[in-house]
Amino acid sequence: MTLETWLAFFAASWLISLSPGPGAISCMAAGLRHGFRTAFWNIVGLILGIMFVLAIVAVGLGAILAASSTAFAVVKWLGVAYLVWLGVEQWRAPAFAVDAKAAEAALPVSPRELLLKGFLVNATNPKGIVFMLAVLPQFIDPSRPLGLQYAICGATLVVTDLVVMSGYTGFASRVLRLLREPHHIKALNRTFGGLFVAAGAALATFKRGSP
Repeated sequence: MTLETWLAFFAASWLISLSPGPGAISCMAAGLRHGFRTAFWNIVGLILGIMFVLAIVAVGLGAILAASSTAFAVVKWLGVAYLVWLGVEQWRAPAFAVDAKAAEAALPVSPRELLLKGFLVNATNPKGIVFMLAVLPQFIDPSRPLGLQYAICGATLVVTDLVVMSGYTGFASRVLRLLREPHHIKALNRTFGGLFVAAGAALATFKRGSP
């Protein structure tokens, strides 16, 4: 991979990370409910999910998923169901009007739980797999060692996603500190819950042949 190719992928990585989607919604919802420090585990889970998708594409399983109607449908509807479930959970979340530290005490959650939630958001999204399958090969030189190139691409995605998702999470956790009224928190919970459901509905319409 030449420097010019990497710079092009670096720019593409920022666009991929900044694009609004389930990952951004997940970060803001976690930041709102748990504060930045605890919600950071959700970011770790999202990044692990991206690495899982990258590995699928690297070993060629992404092409099988894109070609198989049954495999694609199974993963897609698992993703839809999971996003809708997250939406319902967020919609029904208690409306604690407290600061971030008090929120963490009132809403106990383990790092493992948040990490798994974040991982599943990206790992059950076949749209992300198909997108990675379409984009990543354009930056890979088949005449050079593939493992190193995929490692470079993976590290680049980790850095850009870490920065962007930390921004989303930090923004939501700061909003949490400013909101004191229960009806404000309730409105935000329902907004994020609705966004999760909308993301699930959008994924339900995605087809293998979509760009």
